[in-house]
Amino acid sequence: MRVAIEAILDYDFAEPTDVLLAVEAASLPDQQVVSQSHVIDNAGPLTNKRGGSGVGRRTWTRTGTGRMLSTYRAVVEVERPAVDLATLGKSPLPSLPEQVLPFIWPSRYCEADRFVSFVCGHFPDLDGGPLVKALVDWVHANLVYAPGSSNISTTAADTFVAQQGVCRDFAHLTAALIRSRDIPARLVSVYALGLDPPDFHAVVEVWLDGAWHIIDATGLAPVDHMVRIAVGRDATDIAFMTIFGGATMNAQSISVTAAD
Repeated sequence: MRVAIEAILDYDFAEPTDVLLAVEAASLPDQQVVSQSHVIDNAGPLTNKRGGSGVGRRTWTRTGTGRMLSTYRAVVEVERPAVDLATLGKSPLPSLPEQVLPFIWPSRYCEADRFVSFVCGHFPDLDGGPLVKALVDWVHANLVYAPGSSNISTTAADTFVAQQGVCRDFAHLTAALIRSRDIPARLVSVYALGLDPPDFHAVVEVWLDGAWHIIDATGLAPVDHMVRIAVGRDATDIAFMTIFGGATMNAQSISVTAAD
């Protein structure tokens, strides 16, 4: 399926400011960028850097004073067959590639070490894909999707106690639970076809049987047609825009539609 994407960021800056953007669709075996353009008004030259874990790319720029308008458009061909997680096995730890290792450890927002007793106590007989599926189902059943219920400081442990949050909270808790059993899990920012309201969406990829597989405990959009942007240990690494100074948002809009 071909997916058409438009992401518009409209911000005001009181003074020239360095900005790091992660809005461009990544080119990967299961998603190929057919065409794309990225135009930023009232900003200096764009400097592209390779994304974390070699996925996608990030864009540095320096704004002028006043309004900055970033417009990204792309068409992406997504071919991602459905996978039954319950049929996948846990990869032996010594077999993990070097770039996968960071995703078995706790991070700022995914305190995996705090969930070992919970996961071992509630899912003692499961491992690998069956355990991952059970954990995703548990998060989906026990968390309420509630906009405004969390903030940028909310961690997986906070979400576990509150039992509510938004997509990044669902993703942080899912990743932390999975990592607690030494299964690599990383956060992923995506464009999601069918997400309502449209926005940047945070999901999880889990490493099973020697490959990454997308999972989403929110159930808000099908993973088959999601378009990856960036990956990382937690939300810190996948932010769509990091501003090294201050700014005021005027407007922000995301559109993801079927292009067929």
